[in-house]
This record gives sequence, C-alpha cells and structure tokens, in this order.
Amino acid sequence: MPVADDDLVLRCDHLVQLYDTPTGRVQAVRGVDLAIEAGSIVAIVGPSGCGKSSLLRVLSGIDRPAAGSVFLGGVELTRLGDRARSRIRASTLTHVFQRPGDNLLGHLSSRDQLERVMPRARRRAGDAEAILQRLALAHRSDAMPSALSGGERQRLAFGRAIAAGHRVVIADEPTAHLDGDGASTLLDAMSDLAANGVTVVVATHDARVLERVDRIVALRDGAVATVTERGSELAVVDRSGRVQLPPAARALFDGGRARMSVDPETGTVTLERP
Repeated sequence: MPVADDDLVLRCDHLVQLYDTPTGRVQAVRGVDLAIEAGSIVAIVGPSGCGKSSLLRVLSGIDRPAAGSVFLGGVELTRLGDRARSRIRASTLTHVFQRPGDNLLGHLSSRDQLERVMPRARRRAGDAEAILQRLALAHRSDAMPSALSGGERQRLAFGRAIAAGHRVVIADEPTAHLDGDGASTLLDAMSDLAANGVTVVVATHDARVLERVDRIVALRDGAVATVTERGSELAVVDRSGRVQLPPAARALFDGGRARMSVDPETGTVTLERP
C-alpha cells in the first residue's frame, strides 16, 4: 500500500554500492528502492552474500553509497558531510551490528552502557534497571561486556537502542546468538518499539523474526527480488519501471524474455513465453 511522504521515516532511491575485492569490483547493492513508514518492522532476507549487510550499512549512514540517495526522517543523508551525517545518526538512529562485541564499550557495565546513551532530559533514576529487567538482564546490571555471553551482549545492544529513544533501529542478524528464550525476549522488545512508533529494520535468516514483521524484502544478487506483505508475495516494480518477478514466476521464463500484454482498464498484466 502506498504511504504518504509524511509517514516515511526511511527511504532510499536507486541505491548502488560497490566494493573492490582481490578478484575485482563487486556490486553489492543494485538499484534498490525502499520506502519504510514509521512504526513498521521490515525484514531484509536472502542468502549470504546477497547484499543484506551492505544495504543496512548504507541505510544507517555508516557507508556512503556509490550512487543513489538515502533519506532519514526527511533529511538526505547522502548529501551531508561526515560530521553532519554523524550528528543526524546520533540523534535519530541506532545500528545493532551482527557481532555482539561491536555494539558495546568494553569499560562500561551493563547499566552504564544504557545510561550513557539516554538523553539527559529524559533520564530518571531506575530507567536503566527497567530496561535491563525487560530484557532479562537485571541480574547482569553490574557486569562488564567481557563477562557477558554473546546472547546477553546482543540483548544489551538492543537495550541501548531502547534507552537512546531513537526513531529508527537497524539490526543485522540480532537473534543469531540467542536461544529460544533470549530470542523471544528480544523480539517482544522489538514489537514494543514498533508499537511506540519506532521503525525497525532487520537483516535475518531467522524464521522466528519473520513471524513478527510487517514486510519481508527479499534480496537476490543485491537487488530487491520480492516483497511479502500480509502473506502475499509481490512482484517489485522499481522507479525505472523494471519488474522483478517472484522466483516461481521467474523460473517460467528461463530465457529471460516474456511477451507482455496490459489491460489498462482492469490493471491486468499478462506475461507469456515468447
């Protein structure tokens, strides 16, 4: 369903990202268009190497794209210098990295990790403890990151996102180090964030996550292959008019060509083998 521009928190247009490797240049993200509204949970899925992490880093403003634009809360990140982009990110967005240790400061206890990111104007006694309780970490409030398990560190990283009060949380495989109970606790917190208007974007292979999301965006070779909303798998039409078919439909046209007819009155598009 189309959404008004005012409802969009995160948007990218014609996004392209390139990386140089020993074997040559790789196009990790190819012409991605996304529009994500406030309070929604969106999952980015696809096989390893399809561009999920690269897309998240560009959407977060960590990396600059080779081409295309990213808008965060109406601000075009890709037009900003490094300092201005960092300020916008610090006030608006939390990025939870896949490796738990990358999300925490090694010299701070669990409680201090949360209090450090809480806005001073909204910080109250007991707020950090309440978040730790919510994430089943109350008994680890004085523990340093080195004393926490991988799953505990990842839950604590998500706690930092809650404590910061940001409008957007972008998380790369947030449940990868969690058992069933830990994953359920984190996913409940993710749903609570969305219910309070926070936009959550996650890259995942985890079926437990997909049960909680509003939209699933599947990548194939760096491009959006399909979008699934409310159980319906949709073909993708990008801003240049190119159509990405769902895999089952694409398999019918292994020659890469189709004969197309359009009925403008009914909006029906028919594809046939040539």
